[in-house]
Amino acid sequence: MSKPRRSNDWGFPRWRGYESGREAASVRLCDRHGCTEQGTCPAPKSPNSPDRWYFCQKHAAEYNSGWDYFAGLDAEAAAERESQERADNAGYKESAHYGWAGSGDGSRSRDEMRALELLGLEADADFEMIKKAWRSKAKEVHPDVRPGDEEAAKAFQAFQVAYEVLRAAEERREWKPHSEL
Repeated sequence: MSKPRRSNDWGFPRWRGYESGREAASVRLCDRHGCTEQGTCPAPKSPNSPDRWYFCQKHAAEYNSGWDYFAGLDAEAAAERESQERADNAGYKESAHYGWAGSGDGSRSRDEMRALELLGLEADADFEMIKKAWRSKAKEVHPDVRPGDEEAAKAFQAFQVAYEVLRAAEERREWKPHSEL
């Protein structure tokens, strides 16, 4: 009879993941007939029912494209249910005062507008224009170019902060469509 072997997960570093165990993980398959993908997207079987189908992402999108929340209701009942849903979700509506200080089309925040103004750009500037303006302004007042100049150091820091604000906003804009999928 062989001796029991020592496990790999003693001490640090662990040689396997923290979430894994020795037993097999249970995986729920997609409820669509014939699909062998993992079913991670719950979808209601019928309106106001706690029962759920579990589809893979592809079949969930297919199922939701044909889903009619107001199926079986006449126009009056559908309008009543829609108004009820809007009233229930009214607490999640964005406050109107957030749009006051942005650009005319509401695509830029107050901080972004200040940063664009500091860099000498218009509200509709794209990110390539922002990079060019930041580089040229930062080169003029860089501490290596103007050593010992306090005003230049403050201006350089202001340009850095303005660029960081605009870069973070650009990243949010790039990621937003992917998160809606």
